[in-house]
Amino acid sequence: MTTRRALIGTAALAPLAAPAVVRADAPRRWRMVTSWPRGLPGPGMNAQRVADRIHRLSGGRLEIQLFAAGELVPALQVFDAVAGGLAECGHTAALYWVGKAKAAAFFTTVPFGLTPAEHIAWIEQGGGQALWDELYAPFGLKPFMAGNSSLNMGGWFKRPIGGLSDLSGVKIRAVGLSGEIFRRLGATPVVLGVPEMFPALQTGAIDAVEFLGPSSDRAQGFHQIASHYYYPGFTKPNGTAEFIVARQAFEQLPSELRAVVEAACAQENQFTLHETDWRNAEALAVLVREHGVRLEPWPKEVIERAREAAEEVLAEFGRGSALERKIWESYEAARRRLAPWSQVAVAAYLHARGRVA
Repeated sequence: MTTRRALIGTAALAPLAAPAVVRADAPRRWRMVTSWPRGLPGPGMNAQRVADRIHRLSGGRLEIQLFAAGELVPALQVFDAVAGGLAECGHTAALYWVGKAKAAAFFTTVPFGLTPAEHIAWIEQGGGQALWDELYAPFGLKPFMAGNSSLNMGGWFKRPIGGLSDLSGVKIRAVGLSGEIFRRLGATPVVLGVPEMFPALQTGAIDAVEFLGPSSDRAQGFHQIASHYYYPGFTKPNGTAEFIVARQAFEQLPSELRAVVEAACAQENQFTLHETDWRNAEALAVLVREHGVRLEPWPKEVIERAREAAEEVLAEFGRGSALERKIWESYEAARRRLAPWSQVAVAAYLHARGRVA
């Protein structure tokens, strides 16, 4: 009690003893809100590492306190929290914000769109970053790539999908443009934050869930309820996570700390992509071998109809606002430019290599 009183007394006198200015070497402190459960394999760990990298690279000059989904704001209110000044930064995914800016989905993933390597090439080399900045500018936000969940899986289903008719009426958790694709396939998309997915699947509020890849999916426990695991993840061929910063807070940083934020995000973007591929390989084997998960390819007619639906959905951006059209045209130009090389380099090589025992 004596110690506590002494501390209180010291704190009370502090404003009188210290000048009312911030010392140049005093650490800056930011709050980060995220869309992920704390420590979730994949994005949850990704978010914490971004905070740690910024602290370390800044030499302790910029400290970030992380608030996981639900600790300060719900998972799907990260954008509003940063734009509204409740937090200086957030770690999330752009596809959650299609209700605010429809073209935001392009900066996470779109159905039958760019692969992770292609997406990074578009953002860094093809003008994607400038368009992303322009899209978020009205909200006072500055976005960065800051993680990647790699190629995603098609989702977990309680019942097998033998054809299009089996998707009719299926309630599936799907966000971004995924939901619209599944709607056109006959399913009923449901938007849920990450913490809400497992309870909804468990109680029957939804019949299926589309999330990420084997590592993060396994950590969520979906295999305990739904044993049919479909591939490929045609609705989410990439998984870019974003670090969004209140532009005012970012511009108030000295130039060297702005460079630290950019460098930390770039480092984490590459690290997480490689980590995810490594962990997914192990998790997929465990799910199939130890948990009896039925790993199944999508029926051909589902893929064919989904591809048609994706072209329909993406073409609608060409009839949207000037900025939506500009983003869509840039993305499509990147897809046309990169696809022939990816086909010759990656797809052809994997076909030639064949199955590895």
